[in-house]
Amino acid sequence: MQISIVRTLASLALALNILAEPVAAQGTAPHPPSEPTFGALPGRWVRPDGGYVITIKSVDAGGKLDAAYANPNPLPFSRAEAVRDGKTIRLFFELRAGGYNGSTYTLSYDPANDLLKGVYYQAVMQQKFDVHFTRVRQ
Repeated sequence: MQISIVRTLASLALALNILAEPVAAQGTAPHPPSEPTFGALPGRWVRPDGGYVITIKSVDAGGKLDAAYANPNPLPFSRAEAVRDGKTIRLFFELRAGGYNGSTYTLSYDPANDLLKGVYYQAVMQQKFDVHFTRVRQ
């Protein structure tokens, strides 16, 4: 029984040590995050050359986007995700509904200009187009 108690206490101590957050010394500021977060992505984004709209409602910690597309009619994305690549946030959207047949947007977030920019692959025509989206200010 004593071995069981010792094992339980050792496991508890290990768990508490793993879960404990380091405390900053008094008078020192915490380090800013070295990677951009996904917090800048939610919003309504418009492609100026055609009025196409990507609406990003939220992004979970794993990069899954709750997002929709409009051309102007709403269409769901079959895939919508964001990943960090160094300091760059990359986004990928795939459309399968409404005759888009696997068309994709591969975009990067430009924080200096608050733009999403990259390439639209039109699957039906098998052509690529350079595109960008600007944020709609409310």
